[in-house]
Amino acid sequence: MKILFIGPTGMLGKPVAKELIRQASDISLFGRDINKIQSLFPGAKTAQGDVFDKNSLVAAMRRIDALYCNLSVLQTSKEKDLQPEREGVDNIIAAARETGIRRIAYLSSLVHKYEGMNGFNWWAFQIKNTAVEKVKLSGIPYTIFYPSTFMDCYPFQMMRGNKVAALGSSVAPMWFIAAADYGKQVAASFRVLTDENREYNVQGPEPFTFEEGNKVFTDNYKRAKLKTMKAPMWIMKFLGLFIQKYNYAWHICEALNNYPEKFESENTWKELGRPATTLAAYARSL
Repeated sequence: MKILFIGPTGMLGKPVAKELIRQASDISLFGRDINKIQSLFPGAKTAQGDVFDKNSLVAAMRRIDALYCNLSVLQTSKEKDLQPEREGVDNIIAAARETGIRRIAYLSSLVHKYEGMNGFNWWAFQIKNTAVEKVKLSGIPYTIFYPSTFMDCYPFQMMRGNKVAALGSSVAPMWFIAAADYGKQVAASFRVLTDENREYNVQGPEPFTFEEGNKVFTDNYKRAKLKTMKAPMWIMKFLGLFIQKYNYAWHICEALNNYPEKFESENTWKELGRPATTLAAYARSL
């Protein structure tokens, strides 16, 4: 199967792309910055383009069988800005129909299901919900992944020097998943699925609240002695009135802290493999 990977360079794109390439899949990596893609994945097939440019998508999808879409809402963006998961998804689906794509695999999130709970309403989650519905209604066989909190958020988003930033307190444990393990499941999905539709919850081997997870991570991180830097939610909410990035951080932490996550990945493990990386092992590996 020839796969076009849309969005391979970010925190979650890189480990999934590496796993797909490692498993000898026929992968083309699609993005605006070809030099960056080639530096991250020497020798990989590339296709230059932009999700906001339908013609570039059509050109990249020629002689392609399936798509893997790794899109997100930019933390500094606003609702009325062009959004990869809104206008971008519209272009992807239109190009996929035009070129006869046989499957769309799409990365969503588990926590976006918090939208509408406890009076929580956020345009970014509404965009993600709508994107999933568009993929389902596209008429193209689909695979949609709903991951829990990624362990990779620690080094990429939560670490500030020798401190781990934490906002508020989580009420339910999260089944932290390593992006590399998720990548193995994505690769497996392209091997086992044909024309059926599938939705997979993606969760790791053990659950922690953020407080518990922070302790496991800081106790097992070997490169430096880490401390947890905790702040109340109201500070980020106030700063978010003036700075969009803080507004995003408040909303995502509010959802993460309050989403009543439970284990729902039995079928994912059965069909795509059980993740093996614990949070302690991940921290030690850095």
